[in-house]
Amino acid sequence: MEPIIKLENVSFSYPERGIIFEDLNFEIYKGDRIGIKGPNGSGKTTLLYIIVGLLKPQKGKVIILGKNMEKENDFYEVRKKIGFLFQDSDDQLFYPTVEEDIAFGPLNLKIERRKVREIVDKTIKELGIENLRKRITGTLSYGEKRIVAIATIFSMEPEILLLDEPTSGLDEDTEEKIKKILISKKDITLCIVSHEINFIRDVCNKIYLLENGKLKQINF
Repeated sequence: MEPIIKLENVSFSYPERGIIFEDLNFEIYKGDRIGIKGPNGSGKTTLLYIIVGLLKPQKGKVIILGKNMEKENDFYEVRKKIGFLFQDSDDQLFYPTVEEDIAFGPLNLKIERRKVREIVDKTIKELGIENLRKRITGTLSYGEKRIVAIATIFSMEPEILLLDEPTSGLDEDTEEKIKKILISKKDITLCIVSHEINFIRDVCNKIYLLENGKLKQINF
């Protein structure tokens, strides 16, 4: 079986921080549920940005669904199949109201408006956020923004979920709800960056440690 996401000998550095990765290799297979942990500044978010094309490595290949991603246009189609949760929810939310934000992704995929309404209703019910539906996004608390940002990803019904610190700012009950939903989504491939080791231990079947520019699978 070929990996659906493959990083091959990837090297990346920031001018002000130096080398983040050097000749890093990483593979994600269909059905994988991967958790990535590591110290602050180790490059966990950078790794996700490289996968979705928000950062370009100085060296190496990014191969998604069998295609070598060489330029921005190469990522256009695969992004329809990848749901990416930013670490900062404000980077994900653009519209005045919660339901408009949740509808944005499906509308952008050119899904019929009637079907979009059904998707929005389903997503809101699944996450238990009916009380937030008509709220002005800018008035939400940090935790409320987080769960709405997660809703915007779920509404796109992606094949692959890349989640950067999904439980940040969530209360214990909401974190448990998200955990159960992710566990129930058996047909989705997951890659989660999180400091919450118990969360990724419960949700994921593989855990990697990213440290000193190296990514290695660890026992849990």
